[in-house]
Amino acid sequence: MKVAICEYGAGNVRSVALAFQRLGARLTGDVESADLAVLPGVGSAAAAMRGLRARELDEALRARVEAERPVLGICLGLQLALEETEEDGGVEGLGLLPGRAVRLREGRVPRIGWAPVDELGGAYYFAHSYAAETPCATATSEGIVAAAQHGSFTGVQFHPEKSGAAGARFLESLCLSLV
Repeated sequence: MKVAICEYGAGNVRSVALAFQRLGARLTGDVESADLAVLPGVGSAAAAMRGLRARELDEALRARVEAERPVLGICLGLQLALEETEEDGGVEGLGLLPGRAVRLREGRVPRIGWAPVDELGGAYYFAHSYAAETPCATATSEGIVAAAQHGSFTGVQFHPEKSGAAGARFLESLCLSLV
């Protein structure tokens, strides 16, 4: 399986790359031809969108989803895939799935640490101050969207690459579903 990790000048590219390499994936820089494109996430929404636009990855990701080719968004990657986010005073997202990212207002902010995701089984590692509000949610954690799916886009708020065995199982399951 060929996996393209979208490099936009920020994000957790190295740890995501290592997680997929452990599963036997071959990494490619070609978002268009890859079996799976991954939009990793660490950083600010405005800077990330600027980086995606400057590298024309925004259009490449939209084209993939329109062609029903799989895309995985991780943490900020999920938030960027929404129509908009409150972060940085409001930023237009990629529009790969309906909804918006809103600042967490209750509990611990930033929300960092391990938390259960009942629908997926096990605990996963989270690190975020914003969360998705979308009708496409498929899993929650402590009342917050943990995963969402719309067409060929799958997004997770947690970091599977930092979630030990549970995260590896999630990525392996995702890869197996594409074969």
